[in-house]
Amino acid sequence: MLESSPVNMLDELDKQILAELQENGRISNADLARQINLSSPATHARLRRLEEQGYIRGYVALLDRDKMGYDMLCFVRISLQIHQLDQVERFRAAVNLLPEILECHHVTGEFDYLLKIAVRNRHDLEQFMMRRLTPIPGIARIYTSLALTEVKGTTALPVNKD
Repeated sequence: MLESSPVNMLDELDKQILAELQENGRISNADLARQINLSSPATHARLRRLEEQGYIRGYVALLDRDKMGYDMLCFVRISLQIHQLDQVERFRAAVNLLPEILECHHVTGEFDYLLKIAVRNRHDLEQFMMRRLTPIPGIARIYTSLALTEVKGTTALPVNKD
């Protein structure tokens, strides 16, 4: 017997709504309704349900990193000294307080965490590493890679793929 995953709970209209919103989060309800060939009230009700069920976590403006002066995108691999729950929780809490860290992922393999950080320049990278990241208790190793070119960057999930 196949278990239904959350995505299986979505019908084609829900998926169309999600795909349209990923393309344009500021689309009006009326325009969205026209795009999916549904009435405005029915579209609004579906949208609210998708929000309430957590399929839509929020709406944001995606800023251009370069235009905002954040010229350096870095990926930082972190290994922790000890893998005890309290140590891991302290590390995670500290990471959540650092706005330079755009993403933090607990990963498998040689390292424990992969961070995506944005800084303005080499000086800011050095200050971030020496004064903010390195002092976090429990870090054993830090390896940093600088992104030379972003080949693809998206926040859109392939909702219409089955």
